[in-house]
Amino acid sequence: MPLRPRAPPPARPRRPPPHSTSAQSHLFHTAVPAATTLKQQRQEDPAATSRSYAALLQRSAAASDPRLASSLHAALLKPGLLASDQFLSNHLLIAYFRALPRLRRHGLRLLDEMPRRNAVSWAAAIAGLAQGGRPREALAVFRWMRRAGCPPSEFALVSALNASSFVGGTHARQLYALVLRLGFQSNVFLMNAFLTAMVRHGKLADAVRLFECACLRDIVSWNTLLAGFARHSSCAQMWSLWLRMVREGAGPDGFSFSTVLSGLTADMDMAGGLQVHGQLVKSGFGDDVCVGNSLVEMYMKNRALEFGARAFAEMPRRDVVSWTEMAAGWLHCGEPAKAVGVLSPMMLDGIAPNNYTFATAANACATLTSLREGSKVHGYAIKLGESSDVGVNNALIAMYAKCGSASSAHMVFQSMRQRPVISWTTMIMGFSRNGQAREAVQVFDDMVLEGVAPNQVTFLCVFSACSQGGFVDEAWIYFSAMADKFGVKPGEDHYACMVDLLGKAGHIQEAEELISRIPFRPGVLVWQALLSVCQLHGDEGAAKRAAEHALALEKEDPSTYLLLSRTLAGRHNWDGAGKFRGLMGDRDVMKLPGSTWLESMPESNQACTA
Repeated sequence: MPLRPRAPPPARPRRPPPHSTSAQSHLFHTAVPAATTLKQQRQEDPAATSRSYAALLQRSAAASDPRLASSLHAALLKPGLLASDQFLSNHLLIAYFRALPRLRRHGLRLLDEMPRRNAVSWAAAIAGLAQGGRPREALAVFRWMRRAGCPPSEFALVSALNASSFVGGTHARQLYALVLRLGFQSNVFLMNAFLTAMVRHGKLADAVRLFECACLRDIVSWNTLLAGFARHSSCAQMWSLWLRMVREGAGPDGFSFSTVLSGLTADMDMAGGLQVHGQLVKSGFGDDVCVGNSLVEMYMKNRALEFGARAFAEMPRRDVVSWTEMAAGWLHCGEPAKAVGVLSPMMLDGIAPNNYTFATAANACATLTSLREGSKVHGYAIKLGESSDVGVNNALIAMYAKCGSASSAHMVFQSMRQRPVISWTTMIMGFSRNGQAREAVQVFDDMVLEGVAPNQVTFLCVFSACSQGGFVDEAWIYFSAMADKFGVKPGEDHYACMVDLLGKAGHIQEAEELISRIPFRPGVLVWQALLSVCQLHGDEGAAKRAAEHALALEKEDPSTYLLLSRTLAGRHNWDGAGKFRGLMGDRDVMKLPGSTWLESMPESNQACTA
């Protein structure tokens, strides 16, 4: 494989550790002197001292400030308050687990060293680990609590069930069996936690049975099952549950409306969306930003531009998601100029675009092939600090490449600190699109040298580049390495690219031999690729064989008739060409008319001027 040695990348500068916010800094500098004063007064009123320390620990937990928690721990160790005051120990435990992940080990050590642990201690540790993204550790502490002989409280069980929803296996079922043995089956919070676990594990049938058999149900129960149906694409069940929810007067809230609208968006159900919109107006949740965003998305995804724009205009408050959704909706509906035009009023409204906004705007500029507007979007991304986002950079690379500036695309690519496979693929495609086949192949070689595994799309792009450059030997090396080295099974698109490459290089017989070795039945795409290169080289015999196979698969595709007709005409076989033209008419095969487009952009001077 022609891979050039690559110079080692320059060392990346280390990022400085994140500083605490000004609020946390103020809290730290006011709380530490207060702790010193408390130490001086502890002999006068021990009970007041304990309450004051507890108040400081509560402030530490609320601010998630690790420095304050550590300082208070040190202040409590010297007078020995922790050993004698279970109340303070529990508050310190909560403060440590709220400061996750850096102080997780300190919290576990404190739990281990506590001379006495009550139900609050265990519940605080399990809840802190579960909420801090450490579900397995939370379950381990729950088992530790059981071995220590402490009966689990309802709070500990809720946190353990929440942790089990992120872990596979039978943990959730075992925990709920314990809930039933302990007589907590009427606790709706425990039922909701188990219901969430079933939904997250994809056990919708079990979730439905649990929901139907529940002694009590609240709005969280309905929303959990509703979200489960929407998440797992069970839109019919979601809609049925929604109608039942309204019929039984369950009182849907903002989350309910947002969930059902998102589910209807995925199902492209405009009629249902209109019905929910009517219910939303009556409910009084129309002012909820998340609900408004879901409503706009539903209309725009269904290409209801007028309704979507009206819903957006009627929103009393808009956030960055609202504006980004509107831009994405305009782009989805074939209005890229209006998508770019969203940026200006958005920034005038005081809303800073995020990485999704910039990626959407860059995609709109790529659709417009407007290098000027794309450069403005790039400039604002740099100004607002979003230029390091992988998704934004990928969109910028594609935009510059589509606008004909492969050099600018490559500059963005080289500036990226992290380059996943999609970034490499986009750059290869960008060079190939602009006729720079050698550069595209070189990027592929560099990608392999850096240890990034290409995927199916990457191989399609590099085959396209090899076809443009006539790099037959390199293409064969890449094709052979697909399955052997990278584990990517060649599909019909890959074979069609190879046939096109071999045919353009004049190796039509070799292309036919490759088709004969395809491990599955070749489709129309492969035969039309062969037919196209036969027209290029005037190979009438191979063209007829390819057309025969293509027509056997799909008789109504006009491309096959036209390619063969042009091949025969190129060989001055006018009778044969006329025969196939006539055959198109006999079979009512219609040739699609050619078209071009010119996109005017009246707002181009004000799209990004805020």
